[in-house]
Amino acid sequence: MVIAFIPVRGGSKSIPLKNIKSLAGKPLVCWNIEALELCDAVDEIVVATDSDVIWETISGRSYKKTKLYRRAAENATDTASTESVMLEYIHAAGLQKDVVFMLVQATSPLTQTIHFYEALAKYNEGEYDSLLSCVRNKRFFWTEDGKSMNYDYRHRPRRQEFAGMLMENGAFYINSVENILRDENRLSGKIGIYEMPEYTATEIDEPEDFIILEQLIKRYNPS
Repeated sequence: MVIAFIPVRGGSKSIPLKNIKSLAGKPLVCWNIEALELCDAVDEIVVATDSDVIWETISGRSYKKTKLYRRAAENATDTASTESVMLEYIHAAGLQKDVVFMLVQATSPLTQTIHFYEALAKYNEGEYDSLLSCVRNKRFFWTEDGKSMNYDYRHRPRRQEFAGMLMENGAFYINSVENILRDENRLSGKIGIYEMPEYTATEIDEPEDFIILEQLIKRYNPS
């Protein structure tokens, strides 16, 4: 069984109720819900929230695989970790250890159904204990004390010849319930990478990100 788990809080200091703020014509969280609804590899979608407004927004839509979970207030604070609500739900639902648990973050609305399919297929090959989504970043990085980290500045490579570095894009993480319970972390053991397109690097953190993502959605995910 594969469960996609989307934690969404009502509180947000930078953008109030950002998870249901309209993005390209639909609430932000609905972009991921609808991509997951179309993914046959996912059996159930769980949206964990502490907000009545978010609850009403999602329950008012005719989703087939999506259900809501009322997360505890102590696991919905600014300082609470995502792992805390993951563990809360796993215990509350009594999930079996062999369940595949995919943490999906609403702030990455450019994730499409095909990305979920491909990542789950890679995970199910059995080579990795857990897996996360990344994008390839071809920027040059430096330390604060003036040392180049990922290239030799004396032999600056051309972009097409530069492998760059893999960077988390925050879209999703896949692990087993057994591993999450043991390590209390979204990732554990031998970790695999699912590489996503560079345009999926943008996440919703600040109000300006909505403007950027509106344009990216029009170009790459106009559904």
